[in-house]
This record gives sequence, structure tokens and C-alpha cells, in this order.
Amino acid sequence: WSATSDCFKPRMSICDPSYTYTVPAKQTAAGTADIMSHVYECYFTNVPDGFFQARLCEAILKTCIYYGPIALREPNNYSARANLLWSSCWAMNGLLWEGAEVRWGLHAIEHELSAFYNITHGEGLAILTPKWMELALNEKTVDKFVEYAVNVWGVSFCGDKFKTAKAGIEQTQKFFEGEMHLPTTLKEVGITEDIHFEEMAEKAANSIKGSYIPMDKDMIIRLYRACL
Repeated sequence: WSATSDCFKPRMSICDPSYTYTVPAKQTAAGTADIMSHVYECYFTNVPDGFFQARLCEAILKTCIYYGPIALREPNNYSARANLLWSSCWAMNGLLWEGAEVRWGLHAIEHELSAFYNITHGEGLAILTPKWMELALNEKTVDKFVEYAVNVWGVSFCGDKFKTAKAGIEQTQKFFEGEMHLPTTLKEVGITEDIHFEEMAEKAANSIKGSYIPMDKDMIIRLYRACL
């Protein structure tokens, strides 16, 4: 159960990065993945010509990629904590979504993982995201994934759209696993069976109609199983 309303938004907030110095490494990494996932949910949109929003998304993603590992190595690094905190504000205040609206998909799919298996939300997103990208990559979406690979990860366009796009997806998984030390399979968080996947997928499918790529119950089950 959840509730949301514009009435819940504060008129102002004071965010002091020094209060985040004591956030454990696991939650720092998971939080960074969650920030990035909020951005992905806005970046991968079917609304055309959201050029400005896309560039903002890329800036936040690159900030997380740069400062996330620094915050893990140096928990009291003010610049790292400040940039991550500022990125989280922009990833979650709705501005990236305005004018490029799309129904969020991955969050609903991950919420089922956390509900049934009690895993950390950001870790679940880090596991799901690269596999979701692989499933989402097709003739219709390839240009967006090329844009992502080139603009966010600095991948050089090799002349083949799909190879370039896949290189960006590979960089995403390498970052979560190698730089942020996050799990990239469900087995790493103790999920070795699929006994709940059908029920989870049915619940998620009912809430993500209109997401970036159509995902029915069977496709969500495929995603869960691909992450085992």
C-alpha cells in the first residue's frame, strides 16, 4: 500500500551532506543505484523531443557514476556526499519527469522483490536494471540506448547500433558490480528459486501499463528468472 500527493511535498527543505557521512557503505551504494534508477525511469521515455530533460538526466547519471565510488572510499568526503545528495533531490522532485512522462516500470517490479524477499530496494534495482535494459533493447529503442551509451558512458559509436547499445548496458553492470560492489544476481541476495515469481509478476504487471516497453506478466517472469 502506498499514498502520494503533491500535498506531501515540502515548501522547502534543508539538505546537509554532513548528515550522510555515517550512512553505511551498503546503503550508500544502494542509494546511488536508486538515484540512478529514478533517473532511468524518466530518461527512457516514449515522449519524443524531451531533449532538455534527457541532458539533465545524463548529468545526474554521470554525477552518480563519478561520486558514488568516491563516497564509498571516503565516507566523509563532503563534495561526494553533497553531489550525491543534490543528485537525489533532482532525481526525485519530479522535474525530470515533467514533459517526458512515462509510467515507471522497474520500481514496481523491484518493489515486489523487496516485499516477498525483504531485500534492499537499491540492491534489487542494481540487479534488475542491466537485465531490463537487455530485454528493452530492440529496433524501436536502440537509438535511445545508443544515446545512453555514448552520452553517459563515453562509448564510441562503432558503426553498429546494437553493439554500441550493448556496450553501454555492459558498462552499467560493471559499474554496479565493480565500482559500487552491489549484487548483480538474485542468488547473491539469497534468492535461488522462483516460487513467488508468478504472483510477483502479476502484481507488478497490473501497475506498469504504459511503461517504456510493454511488459506483461510473462515478460516480468522472464526478467526475474534472467536475474537468478
